[in-house]
Amino acid sequence: MKLSKKPVNGMKEILPAEMKIRDYAISVIKETYAKFGFTSIETPCMEHIENLCSKQGGENEKLIFKVLKRGEKLNLETAATEADLVDFGMRYDLTVPLVRFYSNNSANLPSPFKALQMGNVWRADRPQRGRYRQFMQCDIDILGEASNLAEIELILATTTTIGKLGFRNFRININDRRILKAMAAYSGFNEEDFDTVFIILDKMDKIGMEGVEKELKESGFGAEAVDKYMDLFKGMKDAENALDFLANEIKDFLEADVKEGLSEIINSVKATKNADFDLVFDPTLVRGMSYYTGTIFEIVMPELGASCGGGGRYDKMVGKFTGQEVPACGFSIGFERIILLMLESGFKIPNESEKVAYLIEKGVSGDRLCEIIAKAQEARSEGKQVLVARMNKNKKFQKEQLISEGYENFEEFYKEELKK
Repeated sequence: MKLSKKPVNGMKEILPAEMKIRDYAISVIKETYAKFGFTSIETPCMEHIENLCSKQGGENEKLIFKVLKRGEKLNLETAATEADLVDFGMRYDLTVPLVRFYSNNSANLPSPFKALQMGNVWRADRPQRGRYRQFMQCDIDILGEASNLAEIELILATTTTIGKLGFRNFRININDRRILKAMAAYSGFNEEDFDTVFIILDKMDKIGMEGVEKELKESGFGAEAVDKYMDLFKGMKDAENALDFLANEIKDFLEADVKEGLSEIINSVKATKNADFDLVFDPTLVRGMSYYTGTIFEIVMPELGASCGGGGRYDKMVGKFTGQEVPACGFSIGFERIILLMLESGFKIPNESEKVAYLIEKGVSGDRLCEIIAKAQEARSEGKQVLVARMNKNKKFQKEQLISEGYENFEEFYKEELKK
């Protein structure tokens, strides 16, 4: 049987040119986040299936790659349900593993704990541009900080990092799940219908205000509630300050400190940022994860026309593991989409070491070979990247390939003399 040389659908192979960009991006991310006090951790790629299916991951729970039980534990003859066959699953994000990690190790961790985690996750999704079934996520989280200092630090750290990777004029949209709920309650929707309303609202950027209004009414919601709901968005569109207008309209349904807290985050970030971006209150921002309890945010890149990451506050999640609630907030960079944009823009790594190729004629050996290798070692100690390789018959083609890999200078070595 002939083996397949293609990767599994949705799993990506990474060639050297892209790998170089990825390695550079990872180094910038780790160095920048470290300056903000975040420390690296690592969690396993597999988690207990009950943790992954705990109704906290929204639609992602439908995309889990589930792992069969092994050995004697796997009994196909007596299995009646999927639960009899499966005990683990591949992680679909890094937040659930982080919370389990924190719950298991909190006695040995500082408070607040600022975590950086980078690693692959897996979702049985439909592959498309910038979306794969295996992809890297890059998360920073702060656990144990109840104040909005967590949100401020997360946004500043993330935007500083993205700025250092060469991005300009991007946008951070920010909202609060408590505002979403207050708007729905003010309009007269029943609490059990909130999630349905939010799913439709989340389509605003695709179908517009009229499309959202139409779909809400077609879903069976009363015209009075829908009209009242849509009037909030129309009023914000015309208001000088959308957040002030909204907070005043729904004040009887909104906790008093929500508006002030969100305003403080926006004002503090704008006053202290060191990257070129805009921070905008977006009342249509929903974020799909059901574990979010407060502030939510999302990165929008004009070049992609889509989200390149996001996050928010999830204060109830640790309590599901320990029985004791711990405030938590996180921000995730869409690493694969960031890399895609860097590649498409022809990004060049700044201050890259000089790359030199030493091409050695076949037959060169002994003292002559040692002399050439010693020369390469000396150049490497001076900070140069030196490739030592045998000279091909088609030297011109060989050099063209090396030039495409970033080699700028060549030295040719023969048995008797040095030719350049």
